[in-house]
Amino acid sequence: MEYRVNLALPAELNRFEEAGLNIAKCFNCGTCTAMCSLTEGERSFPRRMIRYAQLGLEERLLESAEPWLCYYCGECSKTCPREAQPGELMMALRRWLTTKYDFTGLSRRLYLSHAWEAGLLAGVALLVLALFLLPGWLGVPFGFAAITPEAAEHVRLDLFAPRHVIHIADWVLAAFLLVFLGVNAIRMIYYVRRGHRDRQTRLSDWLGQAHQLIVHGVTQKHWRGCEKEERRRWLFHVLLVSGYATMFLLVVVFLGSFQRDDADFHWTALFGYYATATLMGVTLAFMRDRVKKRAEISKYSHVTDWMFLVLLFLTSLSGILLHLARLLDLPWPTYVLYVVHLMIAVPMLVVEVPFGKWLHLVFRPVSEYLTAVAHASESRGVQKATVRVVPATQRP
Repeated sequence: MEYRVNLALPAELNRFEEAGLNIAKCFNCGTCTAMCSLTEGERSFPRRMIRYAQLGLEERLLESAEPWLCYYCGECSKTCPREAQPGELMMALRRWLTTKYDFTGLSRRLYLSHAWEAGLLAGVALLVLALFLLPGWLGVPFGFAAITPEAAEHVRLDLFAPRHVIHIADWVLAAFLLVFLGVNAIRMIYYVRRGHRDRQTRLSDWLGQAHQLIVHGVTQKHWRGCEKEERRRWLFHVLLVSGYATMFLLVVVFLGSFQRDDADFHWTALFGYYATATLMGVTLAFMRDRVKKRAEISKYSHVTDWMFLVLLFLTSLSGILLHLARLLDLPWPTYVLYVVHLMIAVPMLVVEVPFGKWLHLVFRPVSEYLTAVAHASESRGVQKATVRVVPATQRP
C-alpha cells in the first residue's frame, strides 16, 4: 500500500494544541514508549504516532486507533529528554482526528476558531429563548405566553413547559445526537479498518467483542493501568460519566416524574441530587487542576477544554437553582431559570457533544473495540497456522 506524504501535516497539527509543539524536537529515542505503562504488543505509542506525524503520513494516522488508547497520564512528557511534549502531541492528534471523522466540518471550525464556537453556542441559546418568547407557535399554550394569573401566583410548569412537549423535544434531541455520534463513529471504524485490510475478520469476531464497547464506555478500565496518581482522575471521570448519564436518563426517559410542579418528594429527586452533586463537584475539581496546572494533562488547556467544563458546571448549577425556586413556589424565578437552564444545556448538547471534546466518550470505547476485534482475528489466524495435520500412516 502506497501513502502520500503531507509535508504540511506537522504545522497543521500545531494548530490543534496550546503548548507550542515542535515535532522536530523529537529524535525518536523511544523513551516515551518505554515509560508508558499501557504499551504492549502493537501499542507503541506515542513513538509511532510521532514518527508518522514527522513524516507527514496523514493516512497512517487516520488508520490508527492508538491516539485514542492514550489517557494522557503525562509520563512520556515528564521523561522526554528533548521536552518535545509527546503527551500533548497525542492530544493534538485526537483533536485533529475528530475533525477528520466529522463529515460536517463543524468540529474543525470549533477547534480552530473561538468565534465560531461562541457564535454557534450563542445562536442555539437564542433559538431556545425565542421558542419560549414566541406566542402560540405550537398551537398550544407554551412559554411566557402561557403564564395565566394562576401560573403567576404559583409555579405551574405544566402550563409554562408542558411535559409532553418537552418530552418530544428531548427525544428529537436524543435522535439528533444518535445520528451524528453514530455517523462519526462509523467513519472512524471505516478509517481504522482500512489500515487492517490485510486481516480477515469474521462476524464472530465483531459480535464476540461487542461487549468491549460497554465495558470501556462505562469503566475506561485501561486508565487504571496508568501511574497511581492517575487513578484519582479515573475515578472522577467515572463519576462524571455516571452523573451525566443519570441526568440524561431522567430528562429523556423519566421526565414525566422528574419535572414536577408540587414540592412533594419523588424518588427521581434522589438521582437528580446525585447527578447534580457529581457533575458540579467533578467539574470544579477539574477546573481547579487546570488553574493550578499541577498534572501534565492540565498544563496546556485548549479553549474547548474550558468550554466543556464551564458549560457542564453551569448546566448543573442552573438546574439546582431551578429546583430550589420550584420548591419555594417562586413562579417567575422558576420560569426564568427554566429557560436559562435550557439556554445552557441545549447548546452544550447540540454543539459540544457531537462536534467537540465530548466525542472522546464515543471514540475511545470504539477504538478499544476495534483493537479487540483485530486481536481476536489475529489470534484465530495464529491458531489456524499452528495446526499440523499428521497423516494417518504416521500416527502412533
